[in-house]
Amino acid sequence: MGLELRHLRYLLAVAEYGNFSRAAEALHISQPTLSQQIKQMERVIGAQLLDRTGRTVRLTDVGETYVLYARRALQELAAAERAVHDVADLSRGSLRLAVTPTFSAYLIGPLVGEIHARHPHISLSIREMTQDHIESALSVDDLDLGIAFRGSHLPGITAGDLFTETLSLVVGTHHPYADRTGPLPVGELEDCPLVLLSSDFATRRHIDTYFGRHHTTPRIAVEANSINAVTEMIQHTPLASVLPEAVAHDHPYLHPVPLTPPLPARTVTLLRRSGSYQSAAAQAFARSTQQWVATSGYATSA
Repeated sequence: MGLELRHLRYLLAVAEYGNFSRAAEALHISQPTLSQQIKQMERVIGAQLLDRTGRTVRLTDVGETYVLYARRALQELAAAERAVHDVADLSRGSLRLAVTPTFSAYLIGPLVGEIHARHPHISLSIREMTQDHIESALSVDDLDLGIAFRGSHLPGITAGDLFTETLSLVVGTHHPYADRTGPLPVGELEDCPLVLLSSDFATRRHIDTYFGRHHTTPRIAVEANSINAVTEMIQHTPLASVLPEAVAHDHPYLHPVPLTPPLPARTVTLLRRSGSYQSAAAQAFARSTQQWVATSGYATSA
């Protein structure tokens, strides 16, 4: 008996769940069948891949090494299948994209509108996740592209600069600062109730670092883990927030108020896995994004 692709998937499932019963359930096969298939696999390879003596099933040293290659083989096969089904004229195609959360408030809508207008037959899957999760998903070929920020990236991740994002105080129409024309000293935020994104957002950590650097302790009235919730509260309450200025530009009832000293700008980047196959859909999205940025009025990256 030779090895088949199902054997690799079976082994990876057992390694993931650490249990034959849960792995069999996930694979929609019986536990005895799964156990038998793994034993056959071990006989073909001539080595024990799993340690079954403990409360959970664990990979042996040989198994750990084998799984690295098995996972890589399945990733490459999936990429090959996408390449076969990829159509260069974009009469069909698919794209798996992820963005960090604040981009859903001002960037994703225009970009999706642009790609859909140019290539209406491309099917998009868009996920919102933190930058570290985006890079991890790119590394294992669960995504084609990601939009996040320039920084220290995981090995094997390539970043291409798109534009520079600036942040400022953002207020609603009826806020006392709505008609302010000059920059607001950051120290005055201690008397201004704020609604901020929660600390699991990279944007919030960026803001906290800025406050700490300027020895300012703002009055945080509300924390929220949704960018849409923050913008709704700014529109309907006397609260202000610190957000990308572009969020205010895309909402007629929000107004940006520059802070002084200004918050450090961040460079928005398009992320991909180095050396990976780039489908026609991914290439088209990257081109459309670059073209849209060039004509949208966003500042270019330094």
